[in-house]
Amino acid sequence: MLWSIVKIAIFLALVVGASFGASYLLDLDGGVRIVLGGIELNLTPLKAVIGFVLLLLVVWLLLKLASLLIAVLKFINGDETAISRYFDRNRQEKGYRALSEGMMALASGEGGVALARANKAERYLRKPELTNLVIAQAAEMSGNRAKAEAVYKRMLADSRTRFVGVRGLLQQRLEDGETDTALELAKKAFGLKPSHAEVQDTLLRLQTDKADWSGARATLNAKLKHGNLPRDVHKRRDAVLALSEAREVAEAGRDIEARETAIEANRLSPHLAPAAVMAAQSYIDQGNKRHAARVLRKAWSAQPHPDLAAAFARIEPDETPEERLKRFRPLIKAMPDHRETKLLEAELHIAAEDFPAARRALGDLPETDPDARVLTIMAAVERGEGAPDAVVKGWLARALSAPRGPQWICDNCQHIHADWLPACEHCHAFDTLEWKSPPAHTVTTPTGVEMLPLIVGQIEGRGNAPEAGDPDKPDVLDAEIVTDAEAEKPAAPTTN
Repeated sequence: MLWSIVKIAIFLALVVGASFGASYLLDLDGGVRIVLGGIELNLTPLKAVIGFVLLLLVVWLLLKLASLLIAVLKFINGDETAISRYFDRNRQEKGYRALSEGMMALASGEGGVALARANKAERYLRKPELTNLVIAQAAEMSGNRAKAEAVYKRMLADSRTRFVGVRGLLQQRLEDGETDTALELAKKAFGLKPSHAEVQDTLLRLQTDKADWSGARATLNAKLKHGNLPRDVHKRRDAVLALSEAREVAEAGRDIEARETAIEANRLSPHLAPAAVMAAQSYIDQGNKRHAARVLRKAWSAQPHPDLAAAFARIEPDETPEERLKRFRPLIKAMPDHRETKLLEAELHIAAEDFPAARRALGDLPETDPDARVLTIMAAVERGEGAPDAVVKGWLARALSAPRGPQWICDNCQHIHADWLPACEHCHAFDTLEWKSPPAHTVTTPTGVEMLPLIVGQIEGRGNAPEAGDPDKPDVLDAEIVTDAEAEKPAAPTTN
């Protein structure tokens, strides 16, 4: 609309300018006198200008006729395409000019203008391999997806533009959420250009979403082969895919194949905790406890994880707490200052009923890094040492509103997962889950959980707390909570 108004304004300005120019020439005194071969012409200024313009037009026509005469002479001399080239030259000039204008409009975000120029270029050039892409992109920019899809499908017929057509249809199917069709198109595009990084990433994401682990591993190998992935990253991601494949095989009941795939995943990435756990379990099922322990110790040395400790405990499920504490000593000595090691040692001492040692193992974690697990362990230590019930409940009350500690968190979208997955269940990014603590935030709940430690503190200040389970004495913590809840109730209405 705005462009139409501008064109109308320019046209009116030209008409007004021409009118003023003609009036000026009519009022101008003098003229032009031409003498040629005894012929004398006296022209007014206006006639002189018109004659000059006509002279230029005649010269241009003579040049065109001369070019046509030359083309005819070439045709007579045996050049069969001379005349067609003469007429096509003008069409090509107009076509390339329109194509250039369409590409500039496309780059500047003017979808409608780009589409019009591209259609004009197609009429003049008749070279769809040049104009189809501009037409399709312009149609998409202007919101005409049906035309864009039709153009992409036309591009499939030409080997020179087939890949671009498939890729365009693939992007449309992804936008529409048609993942099954998109997967087939991605495979076709990958077959046409295996080295294309974007197609590789798209195909890999779709294959992981569909749990096609063997296909995803083949795509990952292609990324490594064509230099689109560092070798160390390839090894880890291949291990992730192998682990996912092993889980699927295990669910299908093929235990032997699952064990072999899990062991392969651990070999590819010994530091991947889920792979180490599954490989260790496969060794345990085979009765090879020594290999299971070696796999878990190696993974623990890279990054301690509670799942590794749980798997290490399953190696000897019937041992006594003292025997388990002795067997876990190599793990504890491997990373003695790590937070997970301190928590593991404290839990082992609690199982062995050595509560002072459990307190020493925790160190300053309750003050420097108190999460729900640390505070719960402290509650168990206090209970084991015979602390008053109010003290134990105080630690548990703090644990209710404390951070949950390290979890599987997606580096891409920060989504928290209960268990490890090869791809984020929120943003579907592949191999982005990392075991770490979520960003610190204040927990606010409508139940007043934050007040529980303060309530317990008031109890401690009143004197001795009742013993747990004493039927003759009310639970002071419960009584305090009830009192606060009753205080918040509105007063009963009074009657006159």
